[in-house]
Amino acid sequence: MAPSPSPIATFVPVAPDSHFSIHNLPYGVFSSRSDATPRPGVAIGEQVLDLRAIAAAGLFTGPLLRDSDCFHQTSLNRFMAMGRAAWKETRGTVQKLLSADEPALRDNTDLRKKAFFPLNEVKMELPAVIGDYTDFFSSKHHALNCGKIFRGVDALQDNWLHVPIAYHGRSSSIVTSGHPITRPCGQVAPAAGSSSPAFKPSSLLDFELEMAMFVGPGNELGTQIPVESAYDHIFGLVLMNDWSARDIQRWEAIPLGPFLGKSFATTISPWIVTLEALEPFICNPPAQDPPPLPYLKEPQGKSYDIALEVTIKPDGDPKGSTICRSNFKHLYWTLGQQLAHHTVNGCNLRPGDLLASGTISGPEQGSLGCLLEQSWGGREQVALENGGSRKFLEDGDEVVISGHCKGDGYLVGFGTCSGKLEPPRCSC
Repeated sequence: MAPSPSPIATFVPVAPDSHFSIHNLPYGVFSSRSDATPRPGVAIGEQVLDLRAIAAAGLFTGPLLRDSDCFHQTSLNRFMAMGRAAWKETRGTVQKLLSADEPALRDNTDLRKKAFFPLNEVKMELPAVIGDYTDFFSSKHHALNCGKIFRGVDALQDNWLHVPIAYHGRSSSIVTSGHPITRPCGQVAPAAGSSSPAFKPSSLLDFELEMAMFVGPGNELGTQIPVESAYDHIFGLVLMNDWSARDIQRWEAIPLGPFLGKSFATTISPWIVTLEALEPFICNPPAQDPPPLPYLKEPQGKSYDIALEVTIKPDGDPKGSTICRSNFKHLYWTLGQQLAHHTVNGCNLRPGDLLASGTISGPEQGSLGCLLEQSWGGREQVALENGGSRKFLEDGDEVVISGHCKGDGYLVGFGTCSGKLEPPRCSC
């Protein structure tokens, strides 16, 4: 783990347990009651700093941002495309403007009224126009458990230790935290004694604890992004829930992989935490044996120590039950390897593309990142703190994912990624 940064005092009130300290400064896109136009912002404590207002006031004076209109857009795509030098310049400027000893924003009462909005009064939008979405399968513990549950085999598929496995998902159904999730309907395997599949609402609906990276600068079609420069193409990370209809998924997935069992909804958290903010929490990834092929061999592999939790809140139970505590560092394949592999065939990535990690499961029962694993395919009940239990999700359940890194006296957090399950709309 890298050394913690020196403490920075800010004139904005920030509670010690806030996910959005001045050491974080995650990016998002929001709208407000006074202005319904989506625009980029930064979270600080319980406030959102409007970057459009800061840009209009001429406070971005660095050479890369002085003449840019990236903060006058309704998404972060243009800013993402500018690359790491522009991201670092922005972060440095915002950190300085928010510091306690900088008067430019602190003492400008009119600008502060225009630039700050209470976090609980804004509407968070998708932070980017997501052109493409890919979901990896990067947790060794999850892959082993799925093999045992579905195939009865205590071994990985032959290719798993050599290649980061992934499927192409549906970007149009990605929603931000708080958006309701409708139970999907679909075709499932024939019931016992029947020879015909059934069309019905999914009865095996699941969450998947994941994180996802937003791509910054992409690559031209036919070119590759080398693993040693992959991190310069990663804008930042969000929390993600890959909602999964296990009965639909199991019937349709062979031979081409996930389709309708996944494409009905994917939820992400609205705030993108940058790799700069995560640098103090770099740690070693799991050892890779056998060694990966040369194009996947990182000069110095790295992961991040990000504590993750999943809480299920049944309807009428505001406290809910935390049923999973895991960590990003359990992932076998790193961010750099995932991105390098995605482009090794010449596939072109674009700013705003989303690449997800796959379910993040650890080695213990309490760190398993989905109900499929926790209930062992529906064979066992998962106890809830209110005395109830679950094998899979029920209508009215809200799933809340949270994650943070703990520094010396501060947090770098992601907020929450939540969605509440609503009854199906199909007539079966």
